[in-house]
Amino acid sequence: MEYIFVGEIVNTHGVKGEVRLISDFKHKDKVFKEGFTVYVGRFKDKLTISRYRKHKMYDMLTFEGIDNINDVLMYKGDKVYINREDLDIDELLNEDYIGLNAYLDDKLIGVVECIINNNAHDIIVIKGEKGNHLIPKLDDFIANVDLKNKRIDIKRIEGLINEN
Repeated sequence: MEYIFVGEIVNTHGVKGEVRLISDFKHKDKVFKEGFTVYVGRFKDKLTISRYRKHKMYDMLTFEGIDNINDVLMYKGDKVYINREDLDIDELLNEDYIGLNAYLDDKLIGVVECIINNNAHDIIVIKGEKGNHLIPKLDDFIANVDLKNKRIDIKRIEGLINEN
């Protein structure tokens, strides 16, 4: 089973077992729905979503069989994951990029360390010997992604990569 991080429970809401989740996961519509299974916390407690709603900046979740605040208090501060196999999408997830070797003109420039989410687009952070490189996760900047060979090729754009 491959776990994918989708958010963090930051608090409870009300007394009927609802939790507040902060999530920037891009495919919430595929995950946060009735009957979908999530895995919560360090021990990956298996919980099934019974209700989802949006409230301000939070994703509000209620789980099957839980209708009391005392049953969800222990999850406050815990991370929420899904099983990769349960997600039905054809595109790459941000998690797929982590650990890929990044190349510019067939020269290794570093390894993808993380993806930064911002309002405009995601930013790929490549950790190299000469510091970090920040690459917009857009087709204009990425030539190829090869998961099988753990490789991402960056297009040569003046000033994008500090080669000094």
